[in-house]
Amino acid sequence: MRLYKKVGDTVQILSFPDEEVEKGSYLIIEDEETGRGLITQVIDVQFANIPGIMEELLRGSAADEFMDGRDFDPFNVASHILYIQDSRILISKIRGMVEDGKLRVNNSWLPSRTRSTVKRLPIDSLIKLVGIERKLPIDLGETRESSQLVIDARTLDGKLNIITGKKGTGKSHLSKLLILGLVEHGATVVVLDLNGEYTSLGLKADGSKNRYHSKIHVLKPGVNFKVALSRVDLPVIMRILTYSLDLPGISSREFRRIWRFLKERGSLSLHSLGEAIMGWKCNQHVKDALYSRYYALLHSNLFTDNLAESLDFGVFLQRMKGGGAVIIDLSDTSPLDRKIIVEYILGKVQELLAQWKLRALFLFAEEAHLYLRETYWDDIITRMRHFGLFTTFITNQPNTIRENIYRQADNIFLFNFINEHDLEIISRAARVDVDTVVSIVRDLPPHHCLLLGDVVKDFPIVVKIRDLDIQTMGETRLFFTKEKIETKRSLVASL
Repeated sequence: MRLYKKVGDTVQILSFPDEEVEKGSYLIIEDEETGRGLITQVIDVQFANIPGIMEELLRGSAADEFMDGRDFDPFNVASHILYIQDSRILISKIRGMVEDGKLRVNNSWLPSRTRSTVKRLPIDSLIKLVGIERKLPIDLGETRESSQLVIDARTLDGKLNIITGKKGTGKSHLSKLLILGLVEHGATVVVLDLNGEYTSLGLKADGSKNRYHSKIHVLKPGVNFKVALSRVDLPVIMRILTYSLDLPGISSREFRRIWRFLKERGSLSLHSLGEAIMGWKCNQHVKDALYSRYYALLHSNLFTDNLAESLDFGVFLQRMKGGGAVIIDLSDTSPLDRKIIVEYILGKVQELLAQWKLRALFLFAEEAHLYLRETYWDDIITRMRHFGLFTTFITNQPNTIRENIYRQADNIFLFNFINEHDLEIISRAARVDVDTVVSIVRDLPPHHCLLLGDVVKDFPIVVKIRDLDIQTMGETRLFFTKEKIETKRSLVASL
């Protein structure tokens, strides 16, 4: 490989057919005299545009089609011509500079064309050079060089993370891996599970218990997750009424009066709340608004008057001292009930964090645009982040996440996207150049991910996510299964 050209932060390198280099690979251009090295990452591989190459190819094609006989080439010139025709140009982006064995942020230095040598930089060497620590390791999988890629759990601590890619590329698989990695290091995780994909995290593929089983807790609203209304604080219930059920301001004031009236008499319950609303002296429109919201709360199956079947969510989280994951199974809930449940959980979590009853919490939100109101996006990543709520958004619709959220993301885990609109949205906001995102992500195979951000110290790395020995949930149910096809074939053969 030889250094050919530099334009801005893009370097073009001449490569020959026997030098195998693919997208995402790292190269180092070393200048022997200065002792410096330029680190670049290949984002595209093209054929070298050699003068006269088109005429030569056309001439060769015409000769193959219309002429018979054997080639007489005593000096073996043809092999050299073919070698030159197959030469390539590697389009690469400058990622940093090495001087005296240390990484420097200096993209202005230009190595010599004649004295410099170009060679591959193994990912393991890059990791050591960049200083990616592994004190709290989470094994993500293998690089394209078959070396293990391990990130530090601390690079997820206090961070905003986004996992995105088209359907079936492995987003949920990666999020499960991250959840189990955080749990292993003693973190408390809450998962808003939209499709019931995380409910079997505590089981192996064969159905037996795995080592995480005792730390995985599945809560299904209306089944083993009910809340006693008498134990809910007024600010939490007002959040639900205001943001999930759109209760107007005038009606909100009347609801506060009713709530305090029942609280002072020690008679707060679902039954007494309904009776109080019906008998309350106020405008009929206000009364109708209050009762319709009360009806929504009643039929969400989240609230109960039976203390024996109720769960104190705050105490439940506080008891998870050694770490664990709480899976909120939202798979069988209606869109309205889903919003009520999520609003209650976030309100309760914020309350616990603000009072230091909970140190910090990692929230994994799958397709959050379906149940989080728009104003919550900024609230979660700014104010609630300072309280200790660290969020990971998982989505296959990147346009549902606003651009300002992408710009504040500390880590982005990118799976394959082909749609130009999706790539444009991500590339505008990612902490890396547009060309890298568009070129590399478009060609990623399933279960391969481009890591961007703090987890790799802003050196983009492609990794194949490793398998997990857990029960797979959330797979698309198919009609034409392998068993069905084999049964059909056997029936046809017997006729």
